Amino acid sequence: MASLNCFILVLFIALSFSAGEAARNLLQLPNLPKPTLPPLPSIPTLPQPTLPTLPTTQPSLPKPALPPLPSLPVLPTMPAVPTVTLPPLPSMPSIPTIPIPTAIPSIPFFSPPPATTKP
Repeated sequence: MASLNCFILVLFIALSFSAGEAARNLLQLPNLPKPTLPPLPSIPTLPQPTLPTLPTTQPSLPKPALPPLPSLPVLPTMPAVPTVTLPPLPSMPSIPTIPIPTAIPSIPFFSPPPATTKP
């Protein structure tokens, strides 16, 4: 395994040297003049099309007519339904009112224990 790692390292170093030499060679080449392109052919002029004349008046369209609607079927008469009377609701008992306190009650606080001082 160690020999494979050494081989890969040597191959990488060799490629680095060859890439550096190729870059140096490219930098030392003289600049070539830019190639000139042939002139583009001129676009031939085409005849301009003429638009047809638009009519000034609109032709009259036929009036749309809908077919007559079919007559509605006659519904049979419904028999009279007797009215239903509900019994009266029982009276609700009154809810006793509770007085709402308006003053905040005082909460007794305990005094802290006396501090022990040592001379």
